[in-house]
Formats: sequence, C-alpha cells, structure tokens
Amino acid sequence: MDETVSNVLKEAFAGKIVRKDLTKKIKEGANVPVYVLEYLLGMYCATDDEDSIEQGVQRVKGILADNFVRPDEAEKIKSKIREMGSYTVIDKIEAKLDADSDSYKAMFSNLGLRNVVVNDGYVKKYEKLLAGGIWCILRMTYNRLEERDDQDGDSPYSGRKSRSSPFVIEDLNPIQLAHMDMDEFFLGRRQFDKVQWIDTLLRSVGMEPTQFDDRTKWHLLARMIPLVENNYNLCELGPRGTGKSHIYKEISPNAILVSGGQTTVANLFYNMASRTVGLVGMWDCVAFDEVAGITFKDKDGIQIMKDYMASGSFARGKEEKNASASMVFVGNINQSVDVLLKTSHLFDPFPAAMAYDSAFFDRMHYYLPGWEIPKMRPEYFTNEYGLITDYLAELFREMRKRNFGDAIDQYFRLGRDLNQRDVIAVRKTVSGMLKLIYPHGEYNRDDVAEVVEYALEGRRRVKEQLKKIGGMEFYDVHFSYLDNGTFEEFFVSVPEQSSGKLIPEGQGKPGHIYTVSRGDTGLLGVFKIETEMTTGNGKFDVTGVGSAREAKENLRTAQNYFKANKKQVSGTIDCEMHNFLMHVSDCQGVGVASELALCSFVALCGVALHKPIQSQMCVLGNMSIGGTVSKVEELANTLQVCFDAGVKKILLPMSSAADIPTVPPDLFAKFQTAFYISPEDAVFKALGVE
Repeated sequence: MDETVSNVLKEAFAGKIVRKDLTKKIKEGANVPVYVLEYLLGMYCATDDEDSIEQGVQRVKGILADNFVRPDEAEKIKSKIREMGSYTVIDKIEAKLDADSDSYKAMFSNLGLRNVVVNDGYVKKYEKLLAGGIWCILRMTYNRLEERDDQDGDSPYSGRKSRSSPFVIEDLNPIQLAHMDMDEFFLGRRQFDKVQWIDTLLRSVGMEPTQFDDRTKWHLLARMIPLVENNYNLCELGPRGTGKSHIYKEISPNAILVSGGQTTVANLFYNMASRTVGLVGMWDCVAFDEVAGITFKDKDGIQIMKDYMASGSFARGKEEKNASASMVFVGNINQSVDVLLKTSHLFDPFPAAMAYDSAFFDRMHYYLPGWEIPKMRPEYFTNEYGLITDYLAELFREMRKRNFGDAIDQYFRLGRDLNQRDVIAVRKTVSGMLKLIYPHGEYNRDDVAEVVEYALEGRRRVKEQLKKIGGMEFYDVHFSYLDNGTFEEFFVSVPEQSSGKLIPEGQGKPGHIYTVSRGDTGLLGVFKIETEMTTGNGKFDVTGVGSAREAKENLRTAQNYFKANKKQVSGTIDCEMHNFLMHVSDCQGVGVASELALCSFVALCGVALHKPIQSQMCVLGNMSIGGTVSKVEELANTLQVCFDAGVKKILLPMSSAADIPTVPPDLFAKFQTAFYISPEDAVFKALGVE
C-alpha cells in the first residue's frame, strides 16, 4: 500500500487499525486466534509512535505469557487462581445447562476446567457460549469450599447441596467489539477508491494484495461473502495449502469451522431433547473443513441440510425453525482440474452420499475455483496496516442486515437460461460482493456489471457440474445478462470448460474412433476405440474391457460381422493375412461400456482400408450380430456429452430421427448430423467415402 493510502486508513479509521506484521510476529509464538491477538493489539498498540508500539507489543506478549492458557500449563494457572485468589485468563469457554442444579456450567478449552458455574446473565447476553463456545477474557476466583450452600433464598434449590467447581467466574468479556457505528464506517469508506478498498479488506484478513492479480483478489474476497450474506452456500475445492479454511477459523469470531466433517442433526440444527437450536442458529457462518469427511450420524441429516440450504429453515418434530447462518464447504482436489473434468465432475471430492446428489449441489450459490488461488507463501502475508479483525467482523455482521441483491435491476436483467434457483444464487453473490466492495451503496453501471459477471460465472460452474451429474434436467447453462438500455446480451463462460476438449481437432489415425455410451457405473461417457492392423493370420485381440462379459460379446459381434460382411464394404479387405489389435479407452471414468459393436465394426473397416474417420466425429448407435441397427437411448443427454467433449459431427442411426424433438434445438444445431441405415452405410459415412 502506498503511503497516501496508509495515511488515509490511519485518518479514516483511527484506533481501529493495526499493523499486521505485529499480529504475524506474535502469532508465530502463540497458538491463539487472530481476533484474540488483534483485540489486545488494538488496546495497547493503537499508535504511530514506534517506541509506544514496541512497549505495547511487549505488554501484549506479557498478557499472553501470563494470562493466555496453554494446555500444558493449565495446572500452573489453576494454582495461580487458587493462591492469588483472583487471576485473569484468556481461554475459550463453552456453557451447557445442568438441569440437575438448574444452572449453567462452563467447560474451559485449554484450562481443562468443567462444571464452572456461569451467571445466567452472561449466557443470555452471549448465546454463543451455548453453541461451540467463544474466546473470552475472564477474571477467575477460587472458592475453597467444594460443597457450597445455595445462598439464594428465592431459589427453589435453596438449602440443597450442589456439587460444582470451586473455580468461580467473577467477570467475563467476550473478545469482540462492543459497538459498531455504521455511519462513521461509511464516512471512512468514502475516502477510498475501489482498488484501495479491496486492498484494505485483503490486508485486514492478513493478505498482501500486491502479490496477487485482480482475479485472485476477487476470489479471496468471495471467501468473505458468507460472512456478510445470510443463508449463503459456498463451495471451494482446490489444492492443499491455499488457505481455504483460514478466514473461517482465524479471522471471524462469528464463524465456526467444523473440522473432520462428522456432525449430528442435533449439533448442527436442533436438539429435540434440550429444545435448543444448533450451530446454524448461533453462528453467522458454519464451515465444513475437508468435505470428503462429511458424515451425519442421523440418516435424515443430508435431507435436513438440503432443506435448510434451500430455504433457511428446517423442520424438527412439530416445529419449523429458521436460521440465517451461511454454509461453506471447503476441501481438497487431489488431481488436476483437467483430469477431473474429463473423468468425473468438480464435486467429486464430496462423500459418496452426496457425490451424485444433484439436488444437494443445486443449492450451492457459488463454486469458488480454489485451483486458481496460489499456495500460500510468506510474501503473500502482509506487513502493512489493516482494520482490526474485531472491527471487520462486526462490520460484516452489520452488513448482513442489508440487501443489495436488487442492484442488478437498475441496469440489467438476467438471461433466459437462468431458472429461479440460478437467479437467487446470482442475486445473493451480487449482494455479497457489493456489500464488501461498496458497503456505502455507491456504485455505477460498470461496477455492477463486473460483479454480475463474477456471480454468473460461479453459479454456471455449479450448473455445468450438475449437467454432468443430472443430465438434461440441467441443460440450460448458457448464462447471460442483458443491458436494460441497449438490450445487448452478454454471455458468461467458465474458464475451465473452454479448454481441454476430449476430442481434438484434426484428422485422427485410421481405426481410431469415438463413441458415447453408458458405462457400468450408470453414467454416460466418451469412449475411444484404437485399432491397429499388423501382418499375421487373422487373430483379433482386445484390451481395455477387463472381464466385462457384455463388452466382450459386443466386440466379438463386431469381429464376426466384419469377417462375414467385409466384402460389402470393400473387396480389398483381407482378414486372413492380418492381425487386429483393439483397445477401448474409458475417457471419463464411467466404467466399462457395453454398446460397442457398431463403432468397433467401423473402426475395423477404417484400419483395414487405411482411412481415418472424419475430424471430430462421434459414431453413435449399436447393432446386432445380424446387422440390425438399434437407436440411441437418451439422445438428448448423449448429444450433450458429445458437445461437452468437443464433437462437431455426429453419425446417428436413422431410427433415432424420431427422437430429435426431445433434443433442445440450440443443442442439435451445434452439430453436423448424418444418418445411416445399416452398419455398412455407417462405415461409408464415417470415412467420408460416399
């Protein structure tokens, strides 16, 4: 950040900024969340004077050394509380209702204390104590009497003995901002231009924006949308080490990271026994780390999650509950995106119970391409000034009360391919990004257009994968937006879909042919048959189908038909003096295909005649041993797979002509289509020798 912007930040947000190198310096020696550190740094280092900053840093280090509870020093801290009578500690505590004593009891994360009585007032004021716990600064005292009489004469439990911890919470203060003046914030925001403000936001979460290009900056911003937007569902999958979960674990005290993935309906949504709302009711954002491990102990867990992700409500027992927490799913992709797109889909890392559940993924508002974010390096973390994390978190929380989704309507309308869920998803993303970049509500047409394009891309990425999972139900993926003034339509694509086509341009080798068939996993996929001819005695060898009986029978049908009918194709074909080796490649990992007879026959004729099939052609359909041609099942879905693979020409059996009305016209128009009436006709048209 140049000195001018740094000075503006100091002037606009005096007392609410911190030098992030101080955070980094202390963080390296203390395993404590960033917002805890910056709470202390904001108290003791809010100055420009280097000597005062150094003194403040030493003070913060002293507080952390003396008061922050390290698990291995828990006994020493307990002893200090006992011997000194009163002692201040920094720890994460969680409270639970103890029905037997009609009181709230706290558990200390690092100190290891249990059954510490918490004043009812604290629990009512800070409900998150009951949902996962919060970091607090506490003044603790010690009561040497283990069994204490209830002194409250008005209590129905008066006179009863209550076994509880001798440790007493004298004072409790959550580590969070007490008050947020939004007018003051908007006044400060107006002193920055767009680029300066984006850089300020990134520095506030610890990133150094000068190390990233603009697209990466937007991805880093998008990670913050669930913190400013209610009921926002975000998915980010990518390589390890790109900081996917950092912001939800370290930056915001209003977000909780569910590590490992295993949870229960009671913990996440509603506990019917205690009649308490779970994490979604207590936190602004619930993030799941390592999506591959997401499991529910309850059979209806995923169904309830789908209900909540769609509507922000869920039914338990006789009641329907509402909550506003956003859901974030982060995880690792263990192979390159190109490979994943060719062999599966981009939601593949999710557990088996979800991996092919199109209804679940349709509820995702945005798919953040984690593979476009570089792995974190030391220089990617900033040493400049940024907003105190505490202040930033409260700003995010306040912005959740506002909605900028209708900003689209001032300048644009969305294209016809977007259904209602798509529109909701795009509006939520637009609203979230505008809240982050233009929280004061001052933006123009170009600003909104930039955000709309980004929002459409992320939702289209979801839809492209749904198309692979659910077929023609999700065919409408050509997302666009129209200018209200000029009526010009702008189409938005996703970068990874435009490259890496399975079927390359140009002429292939003789005997090499592509087809689309259903694999033994039940999914449609592209298959490539490669055939080689060598001098020999008429042997046929096949590889690539393993022990699959139906596939082998199909290939044997092709071989026998080739032997019996080769002269009807060309009198020059000689089987007896050659050997034929055929290999079947499953290009998309859908399992072994069975309907391979007709395309294998075309491949054998092609290699025997030394003629390649036409460029970017896919041969569809199948045949029997007698040469009867069968039509293509699920023609629309099959053609969609062809289009995604890069096919430009298709060869169809005439019997499939009756199914053409089932194919969307704009999809069918993508191909040069030829029809055949017999296997021999298919050979002539595939090789272009009519």
